[in-house]
Amino acid sequence: MFSGFTGSKSIPGADFGERMLNAAATQSIRHLFSASQSVEVSIRCQPSSKLLQGSIDSFKMNGQSLVIRRQFEVEEMSFETDAVNIDFSSVLGGQLRLKQPTQAVAQIVLTEDAINRAFDADLVQQRLQNVEAEALLNLSGGEPISFKAVQIQLLANNQVKVFAKTDLPNRQDVPIAMTATLAVEKRRRITFQDPQFNAEAVDPDLHGLSEVLTQAFAQILNNMVDLDRFDLDGVLLRINRLETQGKNLVFSGYAQIDHFPGSG
Repeated sequence: MFSGFTGSKSIPGADFGERMLNAAATQSIRHLFSASQSVEVSIRCQPSSKLLQGSIDSFKMNGQSLVIRRQFEVEEMSFETDAVNIDFSSVLGGQLRLKQPTQAVAQIVLTEDAINRAFDADLVQQRLQNVEAEALLNLSGGEPISFKAVQIQLLANNQVKVFAKTDLPNRQDVPIAMTATLAVEKRRRITFQDPQFNAEAVDPDLHGLSEVLTQAFAQILNNMVDLDRFDLDGVLLRINRLETQGKNLVFSGYAQIDHFPGSG
């Protein structure tokens, strides 16, 4: 499942302690992901004798084509810490245990295709099915409404187009279409700001109905994307900024690492 771990290779000149440290880091990091194309771990500790006191100069991780919680695909994730204090006895046991939490600079890259596939994930579908928002119930005669065929198109300057469909008791496949601006709220929530109904993408006879549904759907999206729902074991992610880059969405921020996975 995993390849490309720098810690899994014998480094010329590296002593036994350094090799143990890289092996322990490799074993810990692999528990973050359900699957991965490659993960590289790089730990700097010079002189290596500092390891005996539990001192590491820096810890770097870079992963490609990762899967989180079996259903969420990440094109790239990287983080880098400054100096870290570890429990050296944990390394002897094949783990990497922190003496205290640490923070790391982090970057995450998602592709447009992966974002769209994420709308089929169980965790997301729970928030798209049987929605009982008041504005929707008024249109459906009191029946919960479900959304399907959600598609997002990434545009320049953090703009997005969003399309979806829903069924009403008297009409099937009612289209939803909007443009919005992606933004970060409280460093953990992704919001769709200033949502605008995209009338050009909807038949004129459905404009009134579709516009109401579109505005309601924007509110649903704003309450959906919260990083705390996609938690990694022992790692808390926070976003300082996001940026659309072609067909990629790039997040920059930090990771608070309370413990490495598998080490408690």
